[in-house]
Amino acid sequence: MLRVAALSKRFGGTRALDDVDLEVAPGEIHALIGPNGSGKSTLIKILAGYHHAEPGAVAELDGEPFDLGHAATSRHDRLRFVHQELGLVHELSAIDNLALRHGFARTALGNIHWPEMERRTTALVERFGLGIDVHRPLTQASPVQRAVVAIAAALQGWEGGRGVLVLDEPTAVLPPGEVARLFDIVREVRDLGAGILYVSHRMDEIFALADRVTVIRGGRRIATRPIAGLTSRSLAELMTGEETGTRTEADHRPARSGGPTAAVLEVRDLRAGPLRGIGLDLAEGERLGITGLVGSGHEIVPYAVCGAHAGPVSGRLRLPRRSSRWTEARDADALGLPLVPGDRAAEGVIGEFSVGENLTLPLLRRLRTRAGRLHRRRESVLTQDWIRRVGVRAAGPGARITTLSGGNQQKVVMARCLAQRPPVLALCEPTAGVDIATRLQLYDLITRQADDGMGVIVCSSDTQDLLALCTRVLVVRDGRIARELSGGDITERALVHAMEGTE
Repeated sequence: MLRVAALSKRFGGTRALDDVDLEVAPGEIHALIGPNGSGKSTLIKILAGYHHAEPGAVAELDGEPFDLGHAATSRHDRLRFVHQELGLVHELSAIDNLALRHGFARTALGNIHWPEMERRTTALVERFGLGIDVHRPLTQASPVQRAVVAIAAALQGWEGGRGVLVLDEPTAVLPPGEVARLFDIVREVRDLGAGILYVSHRMDEIFALADRVTVIRGGRRIATRPIAGLTSRSLAELMTGEETGTRTEADHRPARSGGPTAAVLEVRDLRAGPLRGIGLDLAEGERLGITGLVGSGHEIVPYAVCGAHAGPVSGRLRLPRRSSRWTEARDADALGLPLVPGDRAAEGVIGEFSVGENLTLPLLRRLRTRAGRLHRRRESVLTQDWIRRVGVRAAGPGARITTLSGGNQQKVVMARCLAQRPPVLALCEPTAGVDIATRLQLYDLITRQADDGMGVIVCSSDTQDLLALCTRVLVVRDGRIARELSGGDITERALVHAMEGTE
């Protein structure tokens, strides 16, 4: 269905892709994997017409050649995409975002047929059962709701058949129930004869969905193999080029005995959005997980605790080691607790700034000279130190943040938070869109901070994060804490049942 041969791409002196071949058969789900920075996103952007390919590249869709040279001729209506960054205009509604892709329905007089637009959009997004208000701006939608709108836009006017659907990390922020729905839709499109090119960092997704997998590393195709002949270990070794032994995400699961007791954060009667009075105590060195289904309110907790929630907030918070006085939740920003946000591109980094500028942004007071100017030498030393500590791979502190892979951008956001030396670190979807190796590095980094006494809140819809990291998990349902799991009770089965209320 899709054939690409001799695909190469340079950015200045950097070769992002080097003579890559790829084939996707009709009725096949073909996984594309590789470490962050391996060239996956570049390959997809060339297919979409965003980047041009080097001369000599060949591409065919269902036997028909198409041009990989530039956007005007390389886009093909039967080659559809859901990109990792989604490509949505957040200030517009779901209706408008879908219309930007495929146009507005018109009345006989040529006016926009708004009832028809509402019907079309609602029919597409209702397949996911998330109850999205198609009239609201996407600024008011959650990351998972935005992902659903992007997927619906890609499927609009095409339900499969002779074509290829490209999905780049579509489940990065989806909880288990929505992941299962997406898998069903992907299989439906495949069963209609389409080819699916599926990009994911998650081993469980690849083994659950894919028929074959292509591994690229350092811009080169390393292997294309049937999934049936692979194990998680052998696939990880193809990705990293190293022996992985038996080390897995579960190896980062903390010990279950003798946890610390001194509280570093106390929260009482927290109300925001759907939250109806959440209370919690976070202990020194504890990794506390918070999870739930979309709309339960769990994703609001870290934002409210850090004073970053956009809507009304009430309740009380206290950092016992700093003060015995309670702080009103509406003034939580005064506590200075840093947040690793769930939407890295929109909330975590400033794309026009360098790595160093993104890292030191909240530390400018500390980096001033007596004359009030920025102490460049001190800024450089601090930036280099944290780049080394968290293992950021970049051309240098002056490199633009958007030149880094998603995993390395996430490390910069983590470094920015940790450089503030907080007693509590709050993370929302900390491993969304990062590869397996980077995921393990982030687990190590988070674990080390907790071992040094920092309290950590891990708000995630990814059960692997919760299983690998958390000593205790609070499950939020209908705005309240419905279940608390700890120790050996933290299993994937228990988490899913608690989230869905089917214990």
